[in-house]
Amino acid sequence: MRHAISVLLQNEVGALTRMTGMFSSRGYNIESLNVAPTQDESVSRVTLVVSGSDAAIAQLNTQLAKLVDVVNIHDMTLGDHFERELVIVKLKLKPGGREVVASLMEKFGAELLDDAERSCTLQLTGRIPEVDTFVVDAREAGEISAVARSGSVAVSKGEVTLSTFDLHHRLSS
Repeated sequence: MRHAISVLLQNEVGALTRMTGMFSSRGYNIESLNVAPTQDESVSRVTLVVSGSDAAIAQLNTQLAKLVDVVNIHDMTLGDHFERELVIVKLKLKPGGREVVASLMEKFGAELLDDAERSCTLQLTGRIPEVDTFVVDAREAGEISAVARSGSVAVSKGEVTLSTFDLHHRLSS
């Protein structure tokens, strides 16, 4: 099963390496990794996607909680959450490609970032399956020159936030 896990991590040299190394040493591939600052400059928010059985991921999360740099963890896939990804696609247009681009923009709500004579660049933010479909459908407009994806970002629905998650679910450490 696919798990989107959000982690509050101390913004320290080597903290991310120690965290990702733990996944690697246990034989798990991180499918997506996004790291960004939070409102607290001493803490970064890491969102990673990894696949494995629920039991195996629960064990990984327990081990992750033991890392000194980890402040909080929340496996977003265990509850209601919003998960989105940003993609930027650069296309070398084929004849008739402009009409396909216009259709993609209308169908997906994509934004045109750059419109050159023989190429264009589109941006879309959406759910992962929608982003996947958008990239496949963009091939109808022309040759894909570049695809840049942000990786998943996620936040819980309702009042629980990652910084208050430990009040509701104790981390083992």
